Amino acid sequence: MRSTSRGAIDVQEPGGPPERPRTPDTGLRAGDVATRVAAGQTNATTVRTSRTIGEIVRANVLTFFNGLLVALFVLVALTGRWQNALFGGVVVANAAVGIVQELRAKRTLDRLAVLNAPRARVLRDGAERELPVAEVVLDDLLALRAGDQVPADGVVRDCTGLTVDESLLTGESEPVVKAAGDPVMSGSIVVAGRGLAQTTAVGDDSYAARLATEARRFTTTHSELVSATDRLLRWISLTLLVVGPAVLWSQFRTPDNDSWQDAVTGTVAALVGMVPEGLVLLTTLAFGVATVSLARRATLVQELPAVEGLARVDVVCLDKTGTLTHGDVRVDELIPLTPAAGEAPAALGVLAAADPANATAAALGTAFPTSGPGPLDVVPFSSARKWSAVRTPDAVSWVLGAPEMVLPAADSVTEAAARSRADDLAAQGRRVLLLARSAAPWTVHGEEPVLPPDLVPVALVVLAEHLREDAAEVLRYFTDQGVALTVISGDNPRTVGAVAAAVGVPGVAGAGDAVDARTLPDDADELAQVMEERSVFGRVTPHQKRAMVAALQRRGHVVAMTGDGVNDALALKDADIGVAMGNGSPATRAVAQLVLLDGRFAHLPEAVAEGRRVIANIERAASLFLVKNVYSLVLALITVVTLGAYPLAPIQLTLISTLTIGVPGFFLALAPNRRRYLPGFLRRVLAFSLPTGVLIGAAAYAGYALSRWLVPDAGTAGARTTATVAVLVMALWTLGVLARPLTAAKVGLLVAMGGLAVVAVGVPAVAESIVLLEVTAPSLVVGLAVGAAGALLVEVVHRLPSTSAR
Repeated sequence: MRSTSRGAIDVQEPGGPPERPRTPDTGLRAGDVATRVAAGQTNATTVRTSRTIGEIVRANVLTFFNGLLVALFVLVALTGRWQNALFGGVVVANAAVGIVQELRAKRTLDRLAVLNAPRARVLRDGAERELPVAEVVLDDLLALRAGDQVPADGVVRDCTGLTVDESLLTGESEPVVKAAGDPVMSGSIVVAGRGLAQTTAVGDDSYAARLATEARRFTTTHSELVSATDRLLRWISLTLLVVGPAVLWSQFRTPDNDSWQDAVTGTVAALVGMVPEGLVLLTTLAFGVATVSLARRATLVQELPAVEGLARVDVVCLDKTGTLTHGDVRVDELIPLTPAAGEAPAALGVLAAADPANATAAALGTAFPTSGPGPLDVVPFSSARKWSAVRTPDAVSWVLGAPEMVLPAADSVTEAAARSRADDLAAQGRRVLLLARSAAPWTVHGEEPVLPPDLVPVALVVLAEHLREDAAEVLRYFTDQGVALTVISGDNPRTVGAVAAAVGVPGVAGAGDAVDARTLPDDADELAQVMEERSVFGRVTPHQKRAMVAALQRRGHVVAMTGDGVNDALALKDADIGVAMGNGSPATRAVAQLVLLDGRFAHLPEAVAEGRRVIANIERAASLFLVKNVYSLVLALITVVTLGAYPLAPIQLTLISTLTIGVPGFFLALAPNRRRYLPGFLRRVLAFSLPTGVLIGAAAYAGYALSRWLVPDAGTAGARTTATVAVLVMALWTLGVLARPLTAAKVGLLVAMGGLAVVAVGVPAVAESIVLLEVTAPSLVVGLAVGAAGALLVEVVHRLPSTSAR
């Protein structure tokens, strides 16, 4: 695939094959772009962030349990007893609700994702323009600057201090300095400088696409709910494969069944009872509703399990700028230090124009505009070295950066005075930069520039940042919820400490309580110990941010990281939950699981609350479903051992499931719930469900056996009526236990389900014609007595220490 373009100078692709003709310095023309679009040489990829409509339908319809229920439905239909086939409606309802909810969530998220969609800057027809990443074409000239994520593979044509971090793709942690002719890979992050790169591979041909990903897909959020639910489903599937044939054998051998229809009906009842037909649906539904709810608050969830993950977070790492403070920065004051300060405004203007890729440079450019000649050479700002420099035509090197980095030794009286004044300003929570000059040029050691010798301080530049009005309230929320707070910033430690004290970070009284990250140990265990003891850190490099997140994770913490700058991107990617500000760099938004589109930090507690609601409510729903699975299994095993008829008909199980699990589970899964996260979801679910399910199964068989013994003439139908009543009483009581603490809405739900149960049993037309019950006084009395005794035992089990931590 070779395009026709003038000025053919061969450019090598990063991967090696075909050479590309050189694009003119003015970029592609409109006709060139149209030709490439027609040839399909665009940056559109097949990698999607959400499933297609067809995939959603297949995922909700073509499941193992749906297939099993359909097969059982067909078998029951062949018996001619249509009432027992009503469970087939569950298949249709589950699939329909799941499809509708996921499509609704998809539409909402897709609309919201447009606001967060990455954009690229390209040079076309001599003008720089911004357009969606998918509209970049082969041979486009990309304008790259710090904070960008490279949208397509390319070759650098021209650059100034261009430094790229490729660790998301290659795993190499050190940034790479690029020169003209060097390759750049899609998915890598520009951490410093700027440049032009000609695209050589786009769309599915690019490096990142060949790795089957965008950066955020290299790691996915761990979900305790999803993994525990998957484990439960595997266990249940294996149980069905083992127990199913045994039940079928017993039902054909028992004298209690008069025909093959009775045997099939009993087998189907046992298997339907062990199928958790709505568990996956409710899990998906809870995630989807939480995602849509957050979307209404301008919070984009890029990975659904991140909603749950936020609820598990016990440490939040906060960047200062853009998180605790507003992202807007302005020059507040220029403080002269020497007579040369008269030249400071012009020098600052040149520095800002030479490296305009961040908010500080933009503020300097606004305060100190320049129209003079450009610099001879430039060192762009880097978060690692924390200074930038220019060499002007009058043979002067100007350096701007953190005072302690520009003048690390402060040997002379002038240098010491400058550092002391800067420290005093930083202790007030103000952000300070030092401008210095030297007649000598800087040198380069390896690929890293080294400060010019004989630097003389010229002026202090004081920048103004505004604290977010909601920062203190948000931090108070996390503190009240038992979540530890750690402020990690690249700014002066005294500035960070003062800001942290102002917003109420626990344990921070003032500027002196912050730790200078340059003094931190390299050993991971020692670093983790320091982070356990201290909560505010300044002068943190991007590499240290990653190390700090990893150190906390080594101690077993679940870490959330917030940030908006390119220096936060890799730490966001490594954190359990990365939260990016919507006005932040494209790189941070690309790797984060959550994006606060309007940049409001106050949305974070809302996201945590949604996560907690999801976990707590799905735990209730899972307990309800598993209780039914357990008592159905208990009844199936008793049936196999005793060679008796299964104590419940399919329609009776459908009634019980609908009134005590399906309908109430749906409401409970979506109800408000502010319970704090507790680890051990699966352990607690099993601790409650196993004994409760065994009790209900034993009670159901006891009621069935008592009825056969006390009223032998009632037969199997009468005994099943007794068992149904007993299970209804106990299951409704179990529902009440799991719904605690009770509210008016929950009481109303319980009353409604109980009222429907009374109608189903007490109205002859319903009981006899639909539910296949033969209600008599003895069957009703025995069922109620057994059910009441069983409900008392359920209450006792619930109050045991092993099952009460809910």
